[in-house]
Formats: sequence, structure tokens, C-alpha cells
Amino acid sequence: MRSPTRPFKTRPVRRLAFLLFALLLAAAALAATGLLTAARPADVAVVLGNTVQADGRPSPRLAARLDRAYDCYAASQCRILFVSGGVDPAGADEAAAMRDYLLARGVPADRIVTDSAGVDSWTTARHASAYMREHGYTRALAVTQYFHVPRTLLALRRQGVADVSGGYPRFFEWRDLYSVFRELPAMAWYALRPL
Repeated sequence: MRSPTRPFKTRPVRRLAFLLFALLLAAAALAATGLLTAARPADVAVVLGNTVQADGRPSPRLAARLDRAYDCYAASQCRILFVSGGVDPAGADEAAAMRDYLLARGVPADRIVTDSAGVDSWTTARHASAYMREHGYTRALAVTQYFHVPRTLLALRRQGVADVSGGYPRFFEWRDLYSVFRELPAMAWYALRPL
């Protein structure tokens, strides 16, 4: 004979299973959105910063983003490379390191705009959109990791850049799995946060 309390014990398990399934589905949708976003020609490629090594060189992840932006520039698919990042506690300036990397690859200095106050994606989007308005540019290409593309597109759109697409480097790490899940609450916050 079945215990009358058994259905009550299985409800929390079912709810948990449903929540886990919903979380996995949302993470898969976010990753797919980033991976399937097609890069379009743009006036400005907005390259988001990342770790700078102790010797001042971009980390492999950041170098991959910069190489993706360089390819865009070299193919005449974007006119300006807007590199944005913060200054870490040790004094490493992400945007300056990004500029130096692109200069070494042969991008003319007048085609690189540095934003050393881009401490997060929202701030970068605000600074990039302000720069674009000042110069009459309307099309942006967000260059970052695939899982970060959807949130960056959202941030740029919320800051007034209507024509925006995304490009990501072919650079993958195991930590991307964690990063995909981390993006879910960040996306919700960017959708709701005040301007």
C-alpha cells in the first residue's frame, strides 16, 4: 500500500528537476544566441577588455578578442576599433594594452579609440554609444566571448545603438561553462537596470 505522504515528498524533487531543466535550457539558449549571432559590417568594433598579464601583454583570451577585431578591420568590415577596459589594482590598463597590441599588428593609431574607464560591460556600452553619437556613427560590432555577446548587444541597444551585431573569437576554455550560467542573472539585470 502506497504511503499517503509520498506525493508530498516528490513535489520538491519535481520542482527542483524542473528548475534545473529550465536553467539548462536558458543557458543553452544564451550560448546558442551568442554563437549564432552574425557579425555585420560596422562603423565601430567595440572590443571589451579582459585580463592583462603581469608583463603588460593581453591574456590569451583578450588577445583572441583583439585578433577578431583586427580581422574585422583588415577586411574593411569596421572603421574604428573602440577598445575598452579598466585599470586593475596593480595599475595594468586593459585599454592601453589592447591599443598597443593592435598598433603592433599594424592598425593605425587614428583608428583606435581607448576607453580606460570601461570597468564593466554596461559602462563600456555607455562610453561607446556616447563616442558613436559624437561622431555620427550608427553601426556597432560587439567583440567579446560568445557567451558574453548577448549581454553586450543588450547593453549597447539600451544605450541607444540600434544597429548592433556581435563577433566572437574562436577561443574556448572550460571556464566558459561556468561563464554561460553566470551570464543568466547578468542578462536579467541588464534588461531591468535603469539607464
